[in-house]
Amino acid sequence: MSWEEKDNTLYRCFKFKDFSEAFAFMTRVAILAEKHNHHPKWTNVWNTVEIWLNTHDAGNIITDKDHALAKDIDKLL
Repeated sequence: MSWEEKDNTLYRCFKFKDFSEAFAFMTRVAILAEKHNHHPKWTNVWNTVEIWLNTHDAGNIITDKDHALAKDIDKLL
């Protein structure tokens, strides 16, 4: 699955083998988010991580910042 535009966000659902893999992924995303100074809305339930990206400073729309972070998140897989 790839990122999709949904309700003025970039959205993607990630599935992992178990909770430990999902949490490790979230940790890596958190480090990226800090580097980008752009932080996602996300949820985690057991092996599933859902991420929504949009730019609050731009009026909660999708911007280049969101696409750049999404691209770097994809590189973690």
